[in-house]
Amino acid sequence: MLTLCGSPISNYYNKVKLALLEKGVVFTEELVPVMSESEAVLVDSPLGKIPYIRTPQGCLCESQAIMEYIDSAYPNPPLLPTDQFAAAKVRELVIFIDLYLELVARELYKQAFFGGSVSEMDQLRVRKLLVKNIAAFKRLAKFAPYVAGDTFTQADCAAFASLPLVGMATKAVLGEDLLIAAGLDYKPFIKLIGERPSAQKVVADRKASQLKP
Repeated sequence: MLTLCGSPISNYYNKVKLALLEKGVVFTEELVPVMSESEAVLVDSPLGKIPYIRTPQGCLCESQAIMEYIDSAYPNPPLLPTDQFAAAKVRELVIFIDLYLELVARELYKQAFFGGSVSEMDQLRVRKLLVKNIAAFKRLAKFAPYVAGDTFTQADCAAFASLPLVGMATKAVLGEDLLIAAGLDYKPFIKLIGERPSAQKVVADRKASQLKP
């Protein structure tokens, strides 16, 4: 049996959890704080990052490596197309979401969600990067109705977990949701995915974790 280690407050944890639930994989969850320096955690995830998973073969960290493992080990239902080029296009979308949208917007989270502050210079830099990157992502994403087209894929797991954070953070710190401002209305997509039992479970667990002292 797999064990998913991390916290429901992490969007990357929820990206993996959504995939596991979609596939009907039996797994347990183990709460691990963000950026833990515990030796027990570092043995499994050397940078202390979450999520990571324990498998019968050993531990695996980095959310996208985990996603690839899940799709190979539990092929049905697939979250990647069988066509190699189409699968590569899904991976391309995931890279854009994870690295060029969420990772850039993450610099705003300190102010948007945790009561800190982001300098005006950093805000301007993040805005410039996100405006460029969102325009590029918009050229690739289909939202027809799923991110890569007419089939639910890994890209939808990434988008459902991260796009709302990008929107909320930019609106809170920069004064506007840069996704919406770019003409990328992702909210109908979030609503669509949110109707899936797997997504409802992810959201409910995230909210429950946020209510705990």
